[in-house]
Amino acid sequence: MKKFNEIAAFGQKLMAQTDIDSALVLIAKEAKKILSAERCSLFIVDAENELLWTKLSDGLEKIVIGIESGIVGDTYKKAQAQIVNNPYDDERFLPAIDKKSGYTTRNIITVPIYNSKREMMGILQLLNRDEGDFDEEDLEFITFFANYISGSLELVMLLEDEQGEED
Repeated sequence: MKKFNEIAAFGQKLMAQTDIDSALVLIAKEAKKILSAERCSLFIVDAENELLWTKLSDGLEKIVIGIESGIVGDTYKKAQAQIVNNPYDDERFLPAIDKKSGYTTRNIITVPIYNSKREMMGILQLLNRDEGDFDEEDLEFITFFANYISGSLELVMLLEDEQGEED
């Protein structure tokens, strides 16, 4: 229950955000805390161009991949969360990203984020649980979290789009 109370307190902070970058930093920090993970990336779905790209990715520059590439792409294609506790043994894993960054991924959890029209607008990915593997309880919490942040994230993205059109 403590985790749910923490998420509620986090929600108040998130609602105060007016730009996407600060909202994403807050989301990533909270997601990592909730699951005791080392890294968090939020991939934005660009269905028109068939791409997934990171607006936020701990430790890396922007990552851009095909919409069905990697474990994140499989999350998009199947529209379901994924737990992969041995990524180097999984053919969907993209080891080139680790090689480029010098990071070693031990385990991954991904969860879709839906907008108010129930269209997938993003995918939250967390890497490397501090202790042990990701499990079903982690999946339950991160799914709740993704649903919880979806409205705020959609609103901030819409505000950013409108501001971009005014410039």
